[in-house]
Amino acid sequence: MESVPATRSHWRTFFINLSLVVLLAVSGLYAGLTLSSGRTVEAEITTRARTIFGVLLVARSWNAIHGGDFVEKRPGDLPGPPQRSPDVVGSDGTVYNRRNSAQMTREMSELVTRDGLFTFHLTSLQPLNPANAPDPFEAEALARIERGEVAEVSAQEQRGETNQFRYLGPLRVEESCLECHAAQGYRVGQVLGGISVTFDVTEAEQAVARGRRIAIGLFALTAVVLLVVLGRLVSGLHLRLNAAEARIVEMAITDELTGLRNRRYVGQRLTEELARSQRHGRHCACILFDLDHFKRVNDADGHAAGDAVLRGVAAAGRVALRESDLLGRWGGEEFLAVLPETDLAGAEVIAERLRQALEAMRITWQGKVLAITASLGVVAALPSRDPDARDAELMVARADQALYRAKAAGRNRVEPG
Repeated sequence: MESVPATRSHWRTFFINLSLVVLLAVSGLYAGLTLSSGRTVEAEITTRARTIFGVLLVARSWNAIHGGDFVEKRPGDLPGPPQRSPDVVGSDGTVYNRRNSAQMTREMSELVTRDGLFTFHLTSLQPLNPANAPDPFEAEALARIERGEVAEVSAQEQRGETNQFRYLGPLRVEESCLECHAAQGYRVGQVLGGISVTFDVTEAEQAVARGRRIAIGLFALTAVVLLVVLGRLVSGLHLRLNAAEARIVEMAITDELTGLRNRRYVGQRLTEELARSQRHGRHCACILFDLDHFKRVNDADGHAAGDAVLRGVAAAGRVALRESDLLGRWGGEEFLAVLPETDLAGAEVIAERLRQALEAMRITWQGKVLAITASLGVVAALPSRDPDARDAELMVARADQALYRAKAAGRNRVEPG
């Protein structure tokens, strides 16, 4: 009885461990997919910022290659940075102002900001134009780039209810830059400053958050389904193994030919009944009987006929004994019956009933009617008073001696021990 809870505990532990392994694998899969999705969105945002930065670099390079852009000078135009030949006059008297790459970049940023697409800012740690002074993000990013720690810097900032993605790429000194910045001690190739790009990524972040919530929901649903399936599988496996184990146990304690309990099991039960009788101060009895002249049946009609007789004896014995009694095959044509809480007088009554049942039994085999009788030895004991009666082997030995006396007295009889 004590093994049942332990077995259930083992199965429960097995189910929990298996569930944890499966849930860990599934959670790892969903976590990987969610992380991959988030990184993909982040990579796309960074690529977008790099693309904007690259387009601006191309525009600045085109301006530098052609010595600047000349645009019609209009009233109210702010003066540009100090440079060579800032104004030229056309043949029709129109004045054109030269825009270098820095001025062109700044004016483009104003147009982009006005349209609300995104913003970018030309900045430097040593700006000639105060409008190009860096904010905290730009100052830290430029310092890190100048120290050689990184090639570019990106970050996200919360501004009110929006999430802004910020990116800064470096601008390096070219020959055309020295026209304005030579006095600051710059040399070609040094980091002159940078262009920071900023745009709203609130919707993208919300999409990532929705994806995470969906992934969590799918994980929860998948986990529930898997746990239910695993539970059914483990439960089914448990039942099948229990049935197989019960079948193995049944085979281990059952005599294959007669279907009765085998010698090992009957001997163990006799030991248990003697111990129980000793605890409660009650009698216990047993009957050992042997079939008379059984060898003649085998010799005359074959072992198959003998097997049929043995099966018939088992069936007749079950009917003759009480429900509380146990009948087992002791070996060959010998049988042992364990009678709990039965004294010698009661055991003799049962043994006589059993003898009569066997004597009246008829087995039809291949058109021939077979009859058999048995000699029975009966013993009973009170283990609480008789120490010798507490040993099952001694009880069976006493019954065996009574059995031999029954055979010596002419067979087909009951002999008390």
